[in-house]
Amino acid sequence: MSDETIYLKVETAEPPRLDRWLTAHVKNLSRNRIQKLIDWEYVHLNGTVCTHKKAGVQVGDTIAVTIPANKPLEITAEDIPLDILYEDKHMVIVNKPAGLVVHPAPGNMNGTLVNALLAHCGDQLTGIGGVERPGIVHRLDKDTTGAIVVAKTDLAHQDLQAQMKAKTARREYLGVVYGAPSVEAGTIDAPTGRHPNDRKRQAIIPPLKGGRYAVTHWQVEERLGNFTLMRFRLETGRTHQIRVHCAHIGHPIVSDPTYGTGRSVGVNLPGQALHAERLTLRHPATGKTVTAIAPLPEHFVKLLRVLRNRTS
Repeated sequence: MSDETIYLKVETAEPPRLDRWLTAHVKNLSRNRIQKLIDWEYVHLNGTVCTHKKAGVQVGDTIAVTIPANKPLEITAEDIPLDILYEDKHMVIVNKPAGLVVHPAPGNMNGTLVNALLAHCGDQLTGIGGVERPGIVHRLDKDTTGAIVVAKTDLAHQDLQAQMKAKTARREYLGVVYGAPSVEAGTIDAPTGRHPNDRKRQAIIPPLKGGRYAVTHWQVEERLGNFTLMRFRLETGRTHQIRVHCAHIGHPIVSDPTYGTGRSVGVNLPGQALHAERLTLRHPATGKTVTAIAPLPEHFVKLLRVLRNRTS
C-alpha cells in the first residue's frame, strides 16, 4: 500500500480552524487522527507544511492531507535492565532511569521502556492498551526518573487508568527548584496546552484557547539557600505539568533543558532534577493499597549533597 493524498479547496471557511475544518470536510477521519496528521507534518496549507492545528482557514485556501499507508508496527523486545519496585501477574511498577523513553514513536522505535517490558513480560502485554503502548497506564518524561506502573492484563489496564482519571491514584514527586518560595506550601491551578509557537513545548494556555485543567499541589521539603527541595502531588497529569507550573511561578526545576534558566549548579545532571518518588494505588484485583517508593537516583543524591554542603 502507498500513501494517499487528499486535495481540498476551501469554499466555505466554517469552521474557521484547520483541524475542525478538516474534521467537518474529510470523511472517515476523526479529529484526533487529523490533529496527529498535523503534528506529524502530513498537512499542507497553501503548499506549505502546517503544524498548527489552530491555524485559520479562509475561502480560496488549498489544503493537502496525506494519509500514510498502514504499516505493521514492529516493536522488538530488548533485554534492557529494569529496576522492579513491585510485580505480580496483574501489574509491574518500575523505577525508570533518566534517558529512558517510555514508549516507541516514529523515529524512536528502540531502546524504550516498552521494548524492555516486552522482553521482561513476553507475550503477556500483547494487545493491552494498544500496539504502540502495550500496558502503559501513564507516562514520565524521558529524563524524569521514578515510579511508573504498567498493566499486564486488560482489566488491570482499565482499572488503573480509571484510578488515574478519578484521581484516586496518588503520584508524588520530588524536585529541586531555583529560588526560595515565600510560603511552605501551595497549589498551582493553571491550565496548560501546546505552546502556540513551539510544538515541542507546553505553556500556560487559557481554556478558551485550548488549555486543559491542570492542578499541582506542592510543599517545601528542604530549603537549600537559593534552591529548594519540593514535594509535588499531581491532581492532573498533563504533559510536562510540574515543569511548566514551576516555571510559571518563577521557580523552574533545576537543569530543565526546556523550561529552566540555563544556570549551572555545578553538578552534571542528565536532565531536570525531578523524580517520581512515590506511587500509591488500589490493586486492580485485590483492592488492597499498593505503595511503591522509588529511591533517588545517584545524580539527584549528589545534587542534594552539593547544595547542602554550600549551605552548611
